[in-house]
Parts: sequence; structure tokens; C-alpha cells
Amino acid sequence: MPASARHRRLVRSLAVAGTGVAVVALPLFGATAASAATTGTTTTAASVTAYPDNLDGWIRESLSIMAQNGIPGSYESIHRNIMRESSGNPFAINNWDSNAAAGTPSKGLLQVIDPTFAAYHVAGTAFDPYDPVANITAACNYAADRYGSIDNVFGAY
Repeated sequence: MPASARHRRLVRSLAVAGTGVAVVALPLFGATAASAATTGTTTTAASVTAYPDNLDGWIRESLSIMAQNGIPGSYESIHRNIMRESSGNPFAINNWDSNAAAGTPSKGLLQVIDPTFAAYHVAGTAFDPYDPVANITAACNYAADRYGSIDNVFGAY
């Protein structure tokens, strides 16, 4: 698993969604009681949505990023296309089609080639075509540019 994906998953697991509880994150090594001391003031963690680290969570997180960037698409269409392209495997790679023969295999949940991923990558997501959220969001951005929306894609694209 790429380091960026592991880091993103760790961040997700540490997210606190508006509980009103102050949270202190300490490094594993070198933390002391003094470095963890509080001033007695109460701070509220910013509201952060924690998504499950599975296909449902990846789609929902992508939809949130897409909404922030004006990229159209629905859960149902994204899920339908993922199941056709990769069966939900974020590490799927196509080493046998014309793209692969040309040296640029399709990768990830929505089988995006590297030049397309680079051109349609959405800021705020990992620059890694195997990162599920980045792959979905870039593919939906491409589909919006090319077809109006991922909702209009019913076959290989």
C-alpha cells in the first residue's frame, strides 16, 4: 500500500467529528507530559466527517470533494462504473488492453491511465492513481468534461 494511502487512512482513523472534546495528538516517540499539558481552556475540534475505509466510504468522500468542486455525479453511477471497471479493487491494473500495450495501463477503481489522472486530478486528493478517493474524483472530473457526468457513462470510457 502506498505511503500516502496509509497516511490518509491513519488521518481518517484519528478524525473526531465535532464531539466538543478537546483532542491532543502526540507523536509516538518523544512525547512528554509537559508537551501534552493543556492551559485549561476548552477547544472544540473542527467538524470533520470520518468516512469508512471501504468502497462506500471512498465513494461518499469523493462525492463530498466533487460537490466542493462543482463536479457532477451520483453514488449509483460511480458504484456501477467501479463494479464494471475493477470490481471494487483499488489496486486493479489492466495490463492487456491498447493502453497497456502503449505503456500506460489503466489503474485503480475506475481504471484511469496516468496522463488522464494527471490532467484531471483534483486538488486536495492524493496524487496517486491507486488512492481510491483520488482515482474516483479524477475519473469523475474526466467524465464530467468528456460526457457531462459520470452519470452518462454506461460502458468503457
